[in-house]
Amino acid sequence: TLFRSVADVAEECGRLGVRALLVVSAGLDHQQADALLGASRRHGMRLVGPNCLGLANTEDGVSLDATFAAQHPGPGTAGVAVQSGGVGIALLDGLARLGIGVSSFVSLGDKYDVSGNDLLQWWESDGHTDLALLHLESFGNPRAFSRTARRVARTMPVLTVDAGRTEAGRRAAASHTAAAATRTMTRQALFTQAGITATRTIGELLDAAALLHSQPLPHGTKVAVVSNAGGVGVLAADACTEAGLDVPPLDTDLMDQLLALLPKGATAANPVDTTAAVGEDQLRVCVDRLARHGAVDAVLVALVPTAVAAATGEDLVRALTDAPAPLPRPVLAVLPAQGARVELLQADADTTVPAYADAQDAARALVHSATRAQWLNAPVESVPKLKNVDTERAKALAAEFLHAHPEGGWLDPRTTAALAGCYAIPQIPWAWATDEDEAVAAAQRLAGPDARVVMKAHWPGLVHKSQQHAIHLGLQNSAQVRAAHRDLVTRFGDVLTGVVVQPLAERGTELFAGVVQDEVFGPLVVFGLGGTATELLADYAARLAPLTDRDVHDLLTSPRCSPLLFGYGGSPAVDITGLEQLLHRLSRMAGDLPQLTEADLNPVLAGPHGVTTLDIRVRLNPRLPHDPYLRRLR
Repeated sequence: TLFRSVADVAEECGRLGVRALLVVSAGLDHQQADALLGASRRHGMRLVGPNCLGLANTEDGVSLDATFAAQHPGPGTAGVAVQSGGVGIALLDGLARLGIGVSSFVSLGDKYDVSGNDLLQWWESDGHTDLALLHLESFGNPRAFSRTARRVARTMPVLTVDAGRTEAGRRAAASHTAAAATRTMTRQALFTQAGITATRTIGELLDAAALLHSQPLPHGTKVAVVSNAGGVGVLAADACTEAGLDVPPLDTDLMDQLLALLPKGATAANPVDTTAAVGEDQLRVCVDRLARHGAVDAVLVALVPTAVAAATGEDLVRALTDAPAPLPRPVLAVLPAQGARVELLQADADTTVPAYADAQDAARALVHSATRAQWLNAPVESVPKLKNVDTERAKALAAEFLHAHPEGGWLDPRTTAALAGCYAIPQIPWAWATDEDEAVAAAQRLAGPDARVVMKAHWPGLVHKSQQHAIHLGLQNSAQVRAAHRDLVTRFGDVLTGVVVQPLAERGTELFAGVVQDEVFGPLVVFGLGGTATELLADYAARLAPLTDRDVHDLLTSPRCSPLLFGYGGSPAVDITGLEQLLHRLSRMAGDLPQLTEADLNPVLAGPHGVTTLDIRVRLNPRLPHDPYLRRLR
């Protein structure tokens, strides 16, 4: 058959000394796939595909086009790697329309061997590529990919389409952490930490590629909006603001300079309204002044055709393309009358200017450019060393639990506390009680200055205590402690294995921290707003372990609730150093214990004088450790 002949041909190629195979055939079953891969490995041949569009290399002296795309890729400096042939065709077509040539194109298909990681390393060393475009539906080794991408992204922009965002959705899982850690969040963490520009659509990817390929990176997010029609300028300013950019008022001196250049009736507060009477030379000088002034980081120019310009023969677009010298800050055009979504306008100074039909597309592209600049400017950091960590004790506790529970499961409170103690994770004082008298004694011992305690029911598998009404708050005396214990025994009966008694915590900001072990990506640390509304508000950020100081900073500042941590509304800031330590220690625990499937710290109470965890849940499953940098082959 055809499929049998694919493996036969591969075997014959290997015997003849062929070093690499490109297999476009699709539909191989497991046996046929094993035969093909076996022949490749047996003879040391690299394999692209199967089920792919092909590959192309435009380098002088090679000029190979082994694809069945309708158009041949033109020579250039963009490297393209895709898993989907359809996406590959769309990217090649889009790049051709922009006039961006291709250094090499590889359709990875089912990715039996050659991967996105291989292509990143090739582009890093080929001496031709300065822009990398990826479409990856799966990762054989996310950690190795991240390590390579971090390095390559420092030398060239690496862009991707984030495919499969809604496939996993919100996983049906027991803990808050697992519910938060969707596949989308995991992939976003990978891309963010690796410095990869992740877009949602092919169009958005091409928008960002056009800007990154043609203009310098902005130093920040401040944008000057210039238009020859007030309404268009307002829409462009709205698009910038909604995308997360800043459209600041210009200072008086700069405004006076601009007004001296522009026609009567112009305004220069930002947006700058040049009026329809603006001439080509006036607009050119205005844009040049803004791009060379330190007040803004980028200039967005929105232009519409007017009868005035038509009557005078002025070509306002030419004011952007006829700059006498390259400008130090990015300049983008928004041309609502333009037919194409994005174009690259050839400029005289051997550069191009990106022009977008929609201001929202331009603003998103500028956000991607600013994000890349911020990532490049951030100091390269390593994972900090931690004191008071007992890894051997933690591994022993995990092994002991799994020996007693080979199928895995949730740890009991005492084992959980011992494991957290191995990493010096701060915990509120607590006591375990199996009957009413022990609960009363624990309450008397632990009661704080206000003499109030909390009682929490426990049984294996209980996670959401509030939903089960398995918690009593503010117990003030022995009678109330006894009544609370009897209530739990009455309602939960033999399923109840005991209760946890804690002092009532002081007031503070309730946060949430956790980790979930992803089968492909490894441990993911999640942080955000805590308490009973954690899942309802879904205010989270996530990063893949191990965490650097930069990763921890991003976790603390990314959620919407972050102002609460740094002194919102005149309230004192919480103990940021304590939160940083908590996240680092959680990351270390996840890295040390591959058996740790989920850890849920909710709530974590943060205040000016410290951080403490009020409730911890940990689930272990049997799992063999593996090298996180070793690719998982078929």
